[in-house]
Amino acid sequence: MPHLTSTGSTLRTGGAERLGVGVPGYAHPLLAPAEWAGLSRPGTPLHWAVLNIDGGPGARPDPHCLEAAGRLRNARERALHGEAPDDTVRVSGGRLLGHIDLAFGGRPFDELVADARSYLDWYRVGGFYLDHCPAGRDRLPAVRRLTGTLGALLADSDSADEEGGLLVLGHDTHPYPGYAEAADQLVTFRGPWTDYRWSQVAEWTASYEPGRFAHFVHGVPRTHLEEAMRIARWQGAGTIFFTDRDGTRGQTDPFAALPSYWDEFVSRIGPGISE
Repeated sequence: MPHLTSTGSTLRTGGAERLGVGVPGYAHPLLAPAEWAGLSRPGTPLHWAVLNIDGGPGARPDPHCLEAAGRLRNARERALHGEAPDDTVRVSGGRLLGHIDLAFGGRPFDELVADARSYLDWYRVGGFYLDHCPAGRDRLPAVRRLTGTLGALLADSDSADEEGGLLVLGHDTHPYPGYAEAADQLVTFRGPWTDYRWSQVAEWTASYEPGRFAHFVHGVPRTHLEEAMRIARWQGAGTIFFTDRDGTRGQTDPFAALPSYWDEFVSRIGPGISE
């Protein structure tokens, strides 16, 4: 089962929470070799990265994805077991998550579980990113059933380490509050900087400890990086990905490649450390 964070009465004060990077899905390793190689680079404050092969695990193991997955998994293993003291990808991050498209509740349960099994068997992922997750109260029971099953699969596999598996729900907006009890982390914003800088956080999120939420923002100018991070901290997001790519000029996905200011982005967050 997901290692859920319990709710509490302490409200966020905005500013003390440590941020980390979540990568919603780089392009195929053949198209984005530098991006995938950089994820296991010492000092990268990586919480998790999503592996997505053609909208899911694909029909068969992809050798290039196997190599990328192996590098990231090995970096995490070295950090967890203290075999590489200079490797600052710590126990709080570095997981590889398999991308599963829920199609807002439109895909059959057995099909979703089959995707999960393929990710576990082929790529030994440490969790799952459930994209296009429903946000309404009526779909919550079905999502809970799915996350309970996925948590059991992770627990029975040799993929999840001693920190357990990780389940992330990709709502891209604030969902019905009950979803916070169905997974480890919720993506509550995914969109352009022009919307993010004026965004408001749902009041119910203040009942949860910082780090239960993730924000993905594109079109963030370099000159507004610090402002964007202040917003993330104030709204209680523990995992972020900011980029100046904006989906124009032939870009199909603004999150598929590195922002032009990647090194500055990472340095502003600071190195990954143990929680």
